[in-house]
Amino acid sequence: MDVGQAIIDGTQEVFSTMLMVELEADGPIEGQGGEVASNITSMIGLGKDIRGMLAVHCPGAVAKDITGTFLGMEVEELDEDVKDAVGEIANMVAGNLKVFFQEYGKEIELAIPTSVVGNSFRTSGMFGAQRVAVPFSMNGRTFLVELKYMEAT
Repeated sequence: MDVGQAIIDGTQEVFSTMLMVELEADGPIEGQGGEVASNITSMIGLGKDIRGMLAVHCPGAVAKDITGTFLGMEVEELDEDVKDAVGEIANMVAGNLKVFFQEYGKEIELAIPTSVVGNSFRTSGMFGAQRVAVPFSMNGRTFLVELKYMEAT
């Protein structure tokens, strides 16, 4: 079960289908995380057979670029539209991961996206969880899709 490749495939599919943008992906990073360069993070909780969190971490410029592409207009600030757009990206990527895990007999329930805007923050929790993060490039700027998860016992 290649979770890193599932994140790459699912994220690239969302961006090519919904935004008509082709993303470049770096290789998956597994293991402990550190601080992420992000001004907005949208998180989706996962429950049932796979528990955890999917997060999309974006610098402000990337979040505004995503939102502008989504809405077809210039975006000047990290406002509600930006939170909604990045939250919807996280939701769609999580939906693709849900389908991926179903192929292995694992059911996932998705929570409603939560977005956090700021300059320096870190997510924590889920002691013992596996972590897979994938850096993506959009228009020469990088953002990160991160999955922290554990299988329910």
